[in-house]
Amino acid sequence: MTDPAKTAVVLLAHGSPDSVDEIPAFLLEVTGGRPLPQNVIDEVKHRYGLIGQSPLTRWTLLQRDLLRERIQLPVYVGMRNWKPFIRDTVREIEKDGIERVVAICLAPQNSRTSVGLYRKTLAGENGTPFAIDFVESWHDHPLLIKAFAEKFASGMRRATEKLGRKPPVIFTAHSVPERTITEGDPYEAQAKETAALVAKCAGLADSDWRFAFQSQGMSGGTWLGPTVEDTILAWKQQGHDAVFIQPIGFLCDHVEVLYDIDIGFRQFCEKENMRLFRAESLNDSPLLADSLADIAQSRLATLARKPA
Repeated sequence: MTDPAKTAVVLLAHGSPDSVDEIPAFLLEVTGGRPLPQNVIDEVKHRYGLIGQSPLTRWTLLQRDLLRERIQLPVYVGMRNWKPFIRDTVREIEKDGIERVVAICLAPQNSRTSVGLYRKTLAGENGTPFAIDFVESWHDHPLLIKAFAEKFASGMRRATEKLGRKPPVIFTAHSVPERTITEGDPYEAQAKETAALVAKCAGLADSDWRFAFQSQGMSGGTWLGPTVEDTILAWKQQGHDAVFIQPIGFLCDHVEVLYDIDIGFRQFCEKENMRLFRAESLNDSPLLADSLADIAQSRLATLARKPA
């Protein structure tokens, strides 16, 4: 039997710089050291500057604390592209004498461009000094769906009060290069499944919502669509003057929510004489914490039955 004192959970996330000055170093982490054109760096700095600071790290650490309270075991955080780096977290886990770890990515839908890279980074070149039970995806976990539906309901109530009617809905997730999906990546299907499950939980008819991919990359190549902008125009062509956006691939506020949606898409809507509303991010949602705890406890129970 596995000693509970030597088991833990690690939450893995993308990471985000703490200040605009750290953007160049952060982007080098994202690209694996490949330099980006200066205009791309400047645009990213501009976006972060407009939102002041990405709260991704703060929310992730709070999500760690909420999970720790629920499972009463050590919970670590490792970021792929910024502090606390996954590599440093691995050393901390080893130092603490942990022998078995459940790894959960704070990206519920599995893509090799996100979850796959987290797994590779966690394993390192020579493996880890502890056993890893890696959660490949949890895009359809009932408590996650319920958490999104809860935020949707409260956000839609506010939008309806202001409009006097319910606006049509756009579910969004971060886009990935199209070649990723043609190579067998499950991300597109899982993102759309999450959206469909939330829509069903929220009582939406199929005609009430559409799915779009957001935050397509600036470095070229073909990325998954349709874009949010094209989907906004499609709703406008059907006579709507407002839309409600519900991200289902992000678990907390960061630049893709606070800039891409709250600034970029809002400005696009204003130019089209439309209004934009969105659901609040999950952030410190108790239901999100409950879903993470349920996943962790299920995997830990499995570990406990395995020989040490």
